[in-house]
Amino acid sequence: MPNSQIRIYTQKEQGEQWLRRYRGCLPVFACVLGFTETGLIPGISAAGRTPEDRKYTACADAEFLYYGPEHKAQYPLPPLAAGASPVLISRAVFESLKIPVHLFNAGLPQTPPVPVIDLDGAPAKCLSQGAAMEITTVHHLFEQGLLWGERLAANIQQGYLIVGECVVGGTTTALAILTGLGIDAAGKVNSSHPVCNHAQKWALVQAGLEKMNKSRGQGAGGREQDEIFQSQIQNFVDPLELVAAVGDPMQVVVAGMAIAASRSCGVMLAGGTQMLAVYALMSAIARVYALSWQPEAVVVGTTRWVAEDPTGATVDLALNLGKNSLTPSGETPPLLATHLSFADSRYPQLRAYEQGFVKEGMGAGAACIAAHLSQDWQQHQLLTAIEAQLERLSTASH
Repeated sequence: MPNSQIRIYTQKEQGEQWLRRYRGCLPVFACVLGFTETGLIPGISAAGRTPEDRKYTACADAEFLYYGPEHKAQYPLPPLAAGASPVLISRAVFESLKIPVHLFNAGLPQTPPVPVIDLDGAPAKCLSQGAAMEITTVHHLFEQGLLWGERLAANIQQGYLIVGECVVGGTTTALAILTGLGIDAAGKVNSSHPVCNHAQKWALVQAGLEKMNKSRGQGAGGREQDEIFQSQIQNFVDPLELVAAVGDPMQVVVAGMAIAASRSCGVMLAGGTQMLAVYALMSAIARVYALSWQPEAVVVGTTRWVAEDPTGATVDLALNLGKNSLTPSGETPPLLATHLSFADSRYPQLRAYEQGFVKEGMGAGAACIAAHLSQDWQQHQLLTAIEAQLERLSTASH
């Protein structure tokens, strides 16, 4: 095992090879911010206490990641029912290790108050409508992803690219993309709630995919719902149309970035469910559009709270990516997780992670993996750095 602080859950050999290759290397971090009106549905997400709070979560996280705790924030970190934003984790590592950070706006309702690369996208409507985004926007964002993936990778000599995200409601759009690609994902995704709201997510996804099918002239007959879902998949060829119907702006940008970057450097998709959906999307897009990419250069990096979430089935989900008809090569990414624990933290907001709140976001898990890999940071170093961020934040806000 290259590092006791990193656990590999799937594709062990490929994962170990990847870790060996990038041991001692520093990554570059790209974070893609997006928005879906799905995130405003009451109860859908715990990333912000109210729907109004959740409108600004991505801006607040971006601002904190970029400026740190002492900066007087235009968008303070939103109050959560429990826990603290995962951006504290990412910021602690990136600041200590001086990892370069690039922020991308793929489609937010407002411009974040930080230096951000605007990709000229747009927020997505609620996926239940089956018409989340304009197809022209999706094509444009995918092209931007390819362009920036190539651009960022060109400046990486020895290291790798971490691509993170912030999309409130993003695990629900992830479920929609996975299901639309024919992957058995119902009941397997994660959420920021301690107990995942599977039924609520699944109802939205069913509604969205049904409307998408109707608009494509594939109305439901009298057959069983689930059967329809499986059969519709064979007819659904264009993954970019799927994103336009039920996705969010981040997904297609990250897919493009990772496809392009994988050709010349390692890529760590930073997140759980959402990045497994992006990986499935990459496989499907590469196949449908005959694009070259290097699947063996790509891993998914997350936190133990996601990988071992008792109310989801992240490992099963990762394995299911290799079992669907749209990616005949049967690609399953190595799923890695940091073994960071907050059980001994002196802060209740951090201990809440051990009860299943928050779990992941803003590249938190991948940041810890990077700290283990490049500096051999252990549990106590991570905890000390993260608690210091929280302490500085509470001092600054009083």
